Amino acid sequence: MRRDVLRGVLTASGVVTGMVVAAMIAGGPTLAGKTDDVARKTGNQSHSATTHAAPAIPATLPAFTLSLQTIVPSGLNNPVHVTHAGDGSGRLFIVEKPGRLRIVQNDILISAPFLTITDQVESVASERGLLSVAFDPDFESNGEFYLYYTTKALCCVGDVVIARYKVSNPAANTANVIAVTPILTIPQPASNHNGGQLQFGPDGFLYIATGDGGGGGDPWGSTGNGQNLSVLLGKVLRINPRGTITYTIPLSNPFLQTAGARPEIWAYGLRNPWRFSFDRLTGDLYIGDVGQDCWEEINFQPANSVGGENYGWRLNEGFHGFNTANYSDCDNPPAPNTTLPITAYGHTDGVAVTGGHVYRSTQHPLLSGIYFYGDYGSGNIWAIQRSGSAWVGALKMSGVTSLASFGEDEQGNLYVVQKNSATTGALKRLVMTPAVTTTPRAFLPLGTK
Repeated sequence: MRRDVLRGVLTASGVVTGMVVAAMIAGGPTLAGKTDDVARKTGNQSHSATTHAAPAIPATLPAFTLSLQTIVPSGLNNPVHVTHAGDGSGRLFIVEKPGRLRIVQNDILISAPFLTITDQVESVASERGLLSVAFDPDFESNGEFYLYYTTKALCCVGDVVIARYKVSNPAANTANVIAVTPILTIPQPASNHNGGQLQFGPDGFLYIATGDGGGGGDPWGSTGNGQNLSVLLGKVLRINPRGTITYTIPLSNPFLQTAGARPEIWAYGLRNPWRFSFDRLTGDLYIGDVGQDCWEEINFQPANSVGGENYGWRLNEGFHGFNTANYSDCDNPPAPNTTLPITAYGHTDGVAVTGGHVYRSTQHPLLSGIYFYGDYGSGNIWAIQRSGSAWVGALKMSGVTSLASFGEDEQGNLYVVQKNSATTGALKRLVMTPAVTTTPRAFLPLGTK
């Protein structure tokens, strides 16, 4: 597959098919990274967005029933992220939006937080707070991890900060912090659309997903921040923070030699990529990008990509062109030279996508290679999988309220955290049993209206 490095254009030989999800929507409470979207899309509006369904055809996923096993039923305060440290300890680390890291070990929530930085984090605003954590690939020996959070500010909207923390004993369940180094600060023009995801990729570099700066329709400048290569907002960034004071730029970053472009940029054209993940087996990248008034989308980057994809925002929303003068005009042809999503669903099916993970645990071999994702507002969980040059999928669950994030443990088992309230946040594990049928799904070719 040939790919234009600067524009991310797939040639005809690389075209895949996408699908439009069909399910019922249910309301939900607010969430960091998604609240304004949920409130706007489920509340009273002066206009109504139109959605268009494709003819349904049977999905070809393996037949199974998905359910959730409760691990921590309550006691988490606004959990928004769950991950592991890759240190062989079996611990799960849960990010609480107000500014704490919690540990679950042997399916038990440890009462004392691993880390508390509530005095540094602005979390009152609905889409702000401590949003994610990423552990250095050598955390077991160097004790280093990275936090993504929004800062407090008296004069204006606080910044997004990426900071490195170093602890003296990585095996301890309470962090003895011996060094803190802010490595990247990104000013935010508005309080919403803060992105929020950190993750080390298979290449050992740190990937960072940033929102477009907030406000409706990416109103910043003549093109919006998503399309502006001179700013870090509305992007996936790729840096190397290891072995240096702050960070260096990987020599293979696509815009390193592009005049006026920030060299940290790996991909662009994103609105609010709340959650992304790498397939631990293949290295493929999946990005859940929260939409405006019409479409929620999952974007895809194959492991052999050289970066530079333009995922379209604010030119596109889902498979369609975006109308900056009328956000509810949902049916325009997409802009050329953009990378379209692998799936998008309308706002009868949900209001704020929560990107997930590819299942790779040996616990349920039937699920291997299936990507699970959901929606915070409707509580739907879908499954999709690549089948040759197409993507096939099915709706697997509904009613998973306050679906803030998916995560995986060291064995590849998948989890969800439900934000709920300040005292009733929960952690649950995805489990399955064989089933007779799967829910039929609808599909559209790439770029088809």
